[in-house]
Amino acid sequence: MNSAVQLPLPADARTRILDAAEAIVRRGGVAALTLEAAARGAGVSKGGLLYHFGSKEALLSGLLNRLAEFVAADFEAGVAAQGPGPGQVARAMLEWALGLPQEEMEDRCDRAAAVFLAAFHHDPALLDPMRRVIARMRERVAADGLPDGHGAAIMAAGDGLFMARIFGLYTLTQAEREAAHAALSRLIVPAGP
Repeated sequence: MNSAVQLPLPADARTRILDAAEAIVRRGGVAALTLEAAARGAGVSKGGLLYHFGSKEALLSGLLNRLAEFVAADFEAGVAAQGPGPGQVARAMLEWALGLPQEEMEDRCDRAAAVFLAAFHHDPALLDPMRRVIARMRERVAADGLPDGHGAAIMAAGDGLFMARIFGLYTLTQAEREAAHAALSRLIVPAGP
């Protein structure tokens, strides 16, 4: 008896194109990203790519929109995973910045960095979807029930770690990550009356 092996279906063409474009900018930056290279990497014709993305700018916009949707959904899932009450958003942000395993954090940062830098290099206005996501996050931090500045300090620390990773400035050791996590955790106290 011959049993057929069920292979996973390939991702839809749009997803394959975005994945290929992301891989290209991770390897070679925005200069390496051409419509031809993205089409080749996705296994589609250039016409197939143009059906989904009419220009390099549209492709970069697609990458930024996908990243913004991921960040927004991941943020909301992180907040939902925290217990309710004052500091819920700050705890989620702290876990996001310092609670994930180092390898997972590095991969996330590297993927996001490639998209951020490629879009910024091409046209800084392409970052607008991410600016909107971050503005909503800042609103949530401000309404988190902590004393003024506490949630913002936690968010800024996470942003600083992200920027350090993007530009290869430094990487915290595990001991430094744990110490920073403990220090920032002390900021998560309810605001007074």
